[in-house]
Amino acid sequence: MNEVLKSLETRRSIRSYLPEQIRDEELNQVLEAGTYAPTGMGRQSPIMVVVQEPELVKKLSQMNAAVMGGGNDPFYGAPTVIIVLANADVPTYREDGALVMGNLLNAAHAVGLGSCWINRAREVFETEEGKQLLKEWGIEGNYVGIGNCILGYIKGDVPEAQPRKEGYIVRV
Repeated sequence: MNEVLKSLETRRSIRSYLPEQIRDEELNQVLEAGTYAPTGMGRQSPIMVVVQEPELVKKLSQMNAAVMGGGNDPFYGAPTVIIVLANADVPTYREDGALVMGNLLNAAHAVGLGSCWINRAREVFETEEGKQLLKEWGIEGNYVGIGNCILGYIKGDVPEAQPRKEGYIVRV
């Protein structure tokens, strides 16, 4: 089987991470893959914000958990978070950001990292606290949260794939 297709088939969402930080070489490869995601008319509406400082990762996790009304760690102890934001002035911003997220997740698996898409980036960065963070980071404009890509070294076993549903493909 083609190596790329095999990687796409074997990637899983990981929800348990070792505490050690990932290497810069791995992170840079994942980020580079994100920059090559297709975007509507090549406008490249998304940006990626990398967070690895433990206290800030914890703060973002708490903000994300607050959106759900809970106190659990929605980042599952992952030491790295890549926040994907996209410029809502571009009509395809949601699709563009989702494609960046997909590239990040698949690239992470290809370089041996665990990853998972964590939702609620939109809600987090709509809050006053979230808007303040964007301002502190120098992010101006009409940026909307698309998703959080958590990264780290996998702790434990990789989950098995769910069986593919009947009728997933319709040929006409």
